[in-house]
Amino acid sequence: MHFSLINAPAVFMDLMNRIFQPYLDKFVVVIIDDILIYSRDENEHAEHLRMVLKSEFWLKEVGFLGHIISGDGIRVDPSKISVIIEWKTLRNVTKVKSFLGLAGYHRRSVKGFSMIATPITRLL
Repeated sequence: MHFSLINAPAVFMDLMNRIFQPYLDKFVVVIIDDILIYSRDENEHAEHLRMVLKSEFWLKEVGFLGHIISGDGIRVDPSKISVIIEWKTLRNVTKVKSFLGLAGYHRRSVKGFSMIATPITRLL
């Protein structure tokens, strides 16, 4: 919502109050677009953050855009590999393009990708 609209702050504040109603004055304070989350200790704060932000924190690894990112580096998400392996027979140009798009997204992870993909690309 554009804040130059006269009633935008009031409407936005009303929405925030409705969303955070179960937590207000227990561990959350909302003023317009500022959200304060307060707690007694770090463990309680971590739980409050999860509840309010619906997020996970301090993960050892995280899935992001088809990859798994961790302290060990970046690798392709195994679920994406299985989708490519289990792909049905390519029967038309649209299916070939779709497959090459997905596989091509991960080309940096496959040594010699262009050579492997050449026969399929020729189908176009």
